[in-house]
Amino acid sequence: MRGRGDDATSQLLDALVHVSRTLGSDPRLVLHGGGNTSVKTTTADLTGAPQELLWIKGSGHDLAGIGPEGFAPLRLARLRALLPPTEITDLELANELRCASVDAGAPDPSVETLVHALVPHTCVLHSHADAILALTHSPDGRALVERLYGDRVVVVPYAQPGQALAAACQEAWQEQAHDGTEGIVVLDHGIFAFGDDPAQALERHTALLALADAHLAAAPALPEVPTPPAPAVDPVAVARLRSELCAVAGRPMVLTRSADEHVRRFLATPELVDATRHGLLTPDHVLWTKRLPLVGDDLAGYAAAYREYVDEHAARSGITVTPLDPAPRVVLDPALGMITAGRTAAEARATQAIYRHTMDTIAAATRLGGYRELSAEHVFDLEYWSLQQAKLHRSRPAGPLAGTVAVVTGAASGIGRAAAAALLDAGTSVVGWDLSPDVATTFDGPAWLGLQVDVTDPDAVRGALAAGVDAFGGLDILVVAAGIFPGAAHLDELEPSAWRRTMAVNVDSVAYLYGAAHPLLALAPRGGRVVVIASKNVPAPGPGAAAYSSSKAALTQLSRVAALEWAGDGIRVNMLHPDAVFDTGLWTPELLAARAEHYGMSVEEYKRRNMLHAEVTSADVGRLVVAMADDTFRCTTGAQVPIDGGNERVI
Repeated sequence: MRGRGDDATSQLLDALVHVSRTLGSDPRLVLHGGGNTSVKTTTADLTGAPQELLWIKGSGHDLAGIGPEGFAPLRLARLRALLPPTEITDLELANELRCASVDAGAPDPSVETLVHALVPHTCVLHSHADAILALTHSPDGRALVERLYGDRVVVVPYAQPGQALAAACQEAWQEQAHDGTEGIVVLDHGIFAFGDDPAQALERHTALLALADAHLAAAPALPEVPTPPAPAVDPVAVARLRSELCAVAGRPMVLTRSADEHVRRFLATPELVDATRHGLLTPDHVLWTKRLPLVGDDLAGYAAAYREYVDEHAARSGITVTPLDPAPRVVLDPALGMITAGRTAAEARATQAIYRHTMDTIAAATRLGGYRELSAEHVFDLEYWSLQQAKLHRSRPAGPLAGTVAVVTGAASGIGRAAAAALLDAGTSVVGWDLSPDVATTFDGPAWLGLQVDVTDPDAVRGALAAGVDAFGGLDILVVAAGIFPGAAHLDELEPSAWRRTMAVNVDSVAYLYGAAHPLLALAPRGGRVVVIASKNVPAPGPGAAAYSSSKAALTQLSRVAALEWAGDGIRVNMLHPDAVFDTGLWTPELLAARAEHYGMSVEEYKRRNMLHAEVTSADVGRLVVAMADDTFRCTTGAQVPIDGGNERVI
């Protein structure tokens, strides 16, 4: 990065990276891109003239894994010129921060940059520490912070990040700061600790939080409440909630359900559940959790209340806003547990993590005398802040299937794996099933859940469907790709056991799966979709493949019946007939060579022995699976589509 310059600057940045990762590794301090850190340096510019720079964390970067490239170098003098009495709008501030950078390739700087610029110390570390939020949410939070820290910190009332927070911090700094000041506590927001270098800033941050932790540890315990047993939850109930929530949101959403002991104990404590009606910990969380959770199942009432909240505060502010969707992002229901929603699986999990810390902090503040309500005005102002809206727009999920959930059988290899990969690329959250344990690690990331499943075991199928609903909330897309080819055998050589095994895997298991999956597919927010990997052997069987050809023909007929029976539920069922897909585990190099030799061809010629002379790959099949699952096939059900490069026997 330009401007990193001399060794002293490099060493200081490396030290900043180290302490930033230390903060970022502790979820009690920052979560999912929260918090920010900075150092100030004097570095020669291209002309050799000295310039003071503020290196500040880039907006949205995660402290847990940040590197030097995650910091934006800004001209410190320009930043300080933007402090009061200079008046500046939010959009002007965003532009000025961008223009203050000395590196055009650097990330956009944090919106709290001006607070870092205000503080004279070399290093500033900012976190949304749970313990600090618990103190400030107690009934007399400011007085408690002042008693606990004395004059070690400057105490600032909550103000919106950006120019307003910088102005509030500047005013409080001028009134309260002195040579020994170690930090700033912003009520309902977090803590800024600083020092002459990153190590000292981290030491002070740790020491200040230790005082808060000790105070919380000494507070009276809450009355013991027996933890109820885990509820028996019907996956269809969760899928129905998802369907209704998506209707309110106006888009497909991913839901994640939790009902562990931590959640059950919280939901069994009426005082804590009631405290959730007082709002979130800090307005910074509003884009993840909204202002309030839904307690119970009255989605219509929640949506109406959200619309009233928007109308009331838009009128107060005298602004015109485009309301965000009124669907909750957190649902607390003793019958289901805690359910969190997001546009993607990553968002749903982030919301879950944030709300778990919210529950802990609500409990901590309650032990200090009660959980004080957060101002709805502050929350609205941040939720509809132009810079927050821009961030929300930038993070809009990509892909035609964003927010949808799929189950793919046979997902650890071959066509099933390719279908899963294509769906993931299209924005789908995918539950992959396979007999191989490798399915657990076939893909990585929050949108993937790999389960070892024997599709011929009805109990395993029901359990896997339930696990997928717990992970992602429902089922929109079912891709039937699991299957076996028992090996070539003419009818007079066919073993009954091979016949039965082929039928059990390729047909019987799917008949059961259809029955188990139908109630979930019928609740898909935009209609269920089934894509069946059949075979060219259905329209054009070959000798020696009686069991395989018959099983795929039976699977096709079964799926045609499903298309007839399920159309009224908005579920479409379509079939693919691949042929000569050679990049699967079935085709070893030795087998390919032998078959090519049998036909007097090279391996490459054999791969393309179709009318179009095209090599059909599993990725080609995967792309067609996505087309059948997205709106391309919106008006089609019961179709049988070959993907074989053209076959005279089929045509």
